[in-house]
Amino acid sequence: MIVAVGIDVVLVDRFARSLARTPLLADRLFTEAERYTRSGNPRSPESLAARFAAKEAVAKALGAPAGLSWHDCEIVPDPGGRPWLTVSGTVAAAAVERGVNRWHLSLSHDGGIASAMVVAER
Repeated sequence: MIVAVGIDVVLVDRFARSLARTPLLADRLFTEAERYTRSGNPRSPESLAARFAAKEAVAKALGAPAGLSWHDCEIVPDPGGRPWLTVSGTVAAAAVERGVNRWHLSLSHDGGIASAMVVAER
C-alpha cells in the first residue's frame, strides 16, 4: 500500500556552485559512498544533484519532519548498479512512525535539471 510520494528537482548549475562555494557542503549532505563511484572517482555534479533531490523527496514523502539527518538517507548503487535507497537513524525512525517499510526510487538528470521521485510503501 502506498503511504506517500515525494518528488524534487534541482538545478544542476546552481547546486554545483553551492558545492564549490562551500567546500564542506558535500561532506554534510552525502556519505562517502554517495560522493564517490565504486571505482573511487568523484561523482558528477548531475549525479550528486539527483541524489540530493532524492533526499529532499524522501523528506517530503515523510511530511518533512524536523530533525532528519542528511546521512540517514543514503542513495547507493545496488549490485546491478541501479540507485538504491537506504534509511537509518532519524529517517528510519520517521519512516517507522508513518508505517513505511519499503521505498521505490527513480533518479534522472537532463538539460541542467536533476530530479528524483520516491514512493513510500507499507
